[in-house]
Amino acid sequence: MIPSDWYNIVPDLPAPPPPPLHPATREPVGPGDLAPLFPMELIGQEVSGERFVPIPQEVLDVYRLWRPTPLIRARRLEKALGTPARIYYKYEGVSPAGSHKANTAVPQAYYNAREGVRLLTTETGAGQWGSALAFACSQFDVECQVWMVRASYDQKPYRRSLMQVYGATVHASPSPVTGSGSKVLADDPDSPGSLGIAISEAVEVAAATPDARYALGSVLNHVLMHQTVIGEEALRQLPEMPDLVIGCTGGGSNFAGLTFPFLREKLAGRIRTVFRAVEPAACPSFTRGVYAYDFGDTAGLTPLLKMHTLGHGFVPDPIHAGGLRYHGMSPLLSHMYELGLFEAVTRAQSECFEAGVRFARTEGIVPAPEPTHALAETIAEALLCRESGEEKVILTALCGHGHFDLGAYDRYLAGGLEDYTLPQDRIEQALSELPG
Repeated sequence: MIPSDWYNIVPDLPAPPPPPLHPATREPVGPGDLAPLFPMELIGQEVSGERFVPIPQEVLDVYRLWRPTPLIRARRLEKALGTPARIYYKYEGVSPAGSHKANTAVPQAYYNAREGVRLLTTETGAGQWGSALAFACSQFDVECQVWMVRASYDQKPYRRSLMQVYGATVHASPSPVTGSGSKVLADDPDSPGSLGIAISEAVEVAAATPDARYALGSVLNHVLMHQTVIGEEALRQLPEMPDLVIGCTGGGSNFAGLTFPFLREKLAGRIRTVFRAVEPAACPSFTRGVYAYDFGDTAGLTPLLKMHTLGHGFVPDPIHAGGLRYHGMSPLLSHMYELGLFEAVTRAQSECFEAGVRFARTEGIVPAPEPTHALAETIAEALLCRESGEEKVILTALCGHGHFDLGAYDRYLAGGLEDYTLPQDRIEQALSELPG
C-alpha cells in the first residue's frame, strides 16, 4: 500500500537544523527569497513544522504506475556469501525512469504546473534525476531543460536519450548557453563539470525566465521528505526489524528516504537500529569535508547552506557514480550527522563495481553505480557476520538499475576502471574559498 503522507523528521529531532542564510545579509532566507526558484507549496514544505504532509491525489495517481516498490530478501546473495545475516533490499529501479528520483520529481512537477509554471530547469549528474524530472514534466505538460554534468553526458549517452524521449532539452554542463557555464569553459575548456556547476547554470536560467522555476533532485528538506515513501513502505513490508540500515549518499535523498521513517521509530525508543551512510572515496563530504555554511552551487547563486562540504569550488574526479559527485551534503542530514544519529564511511569505485557484479550474478539485477556503494558495505558487513556467526538483519536501498551504465561495467570488466585517491591539498584549496 502506498503511504498517504510524506514524513517530515524535523519536528522529531532533538534540535532544529540551522536555517539557510542570505549570502549578502547573513540573515535567514524567507519565502520571498526563494519564490523566484520554487513554487510556494514547496517553499512551505521546506520549512514545515508538520510531522506528516498529505500526498495530493494527482501525485498518488502517478505514483501508482510503480508504487509500492518491492522489498526483496537477497537469499541468493546470502547463500553465495555463506553468511548467517539476512539481507533485504528495497528496489526503486522499477519506476518508469529507473530510480527513486521519480518520488520527488512527480510532486515537484505537479506543484509547479498547478502554479502555472511553463518551464522547469535542473541539473543532473548520472542522469537519474534528469530522467525522472523529464518523465514527471511529461505527465503534467511542463517543459524541461536539463544541464547534465559533462563527464556523465559523455559516459551515459542513452541516459541523455531517455530524457529526450520524455521531451526534455539536455545541455552538457558546463555549457556556453549560460554566463556561469561560459566562465568555467573560458578557464578550463576541457572541464568534466560538476553538480555545483550544473546547478549554477540551471538556477541562472530559472531566475532569469519569468514563467520558469528550478527543481532540485536532492539536498533540500522537501526533496528528502518526498522520498520517505520508500522507508514508510519498507516499514510495512519487512517481516523483521533491521539491525543495520545502509544507504549510499551523494546529496542524501535516497539515504533519507529509506532511513527517516526508521529513525522516527528509533527516536521514539521502539527500535535500536544502526544507520550507515556510504559515500565515494573520491567525493567524501561527510568523512573529509567540514561542517560549515557554503553555497550549494559553484557560482554562488544559491543561499548559504550549513552542511558538510568539500567547498563549492571542488570538482570531483569523473567517477562513474555521477549521482554522488556533489561537493556538499544535505543540510538536514549534515545536522543529523552532527547529532550522531548515523555513521558514515567511504568506498572506492572498483570495490563498488565488484559488489555490483556480484549482486547481478546472484540477485539478477544490474545496479546503478550509486547503490553499489551501499551494496559493497552490505557485503562487507555480511562477511563479518560470517566470521562472527551473528544473524544480523541488514536493510539497504537499491535506488536504481544500471541499464544505462553498462559502459562503466564494461570498463570494470576489462580492468580499466581507476580508483581516484583524493589528495588532501585539493580539499584544502577548495575549503579555502568558503564564504567568510
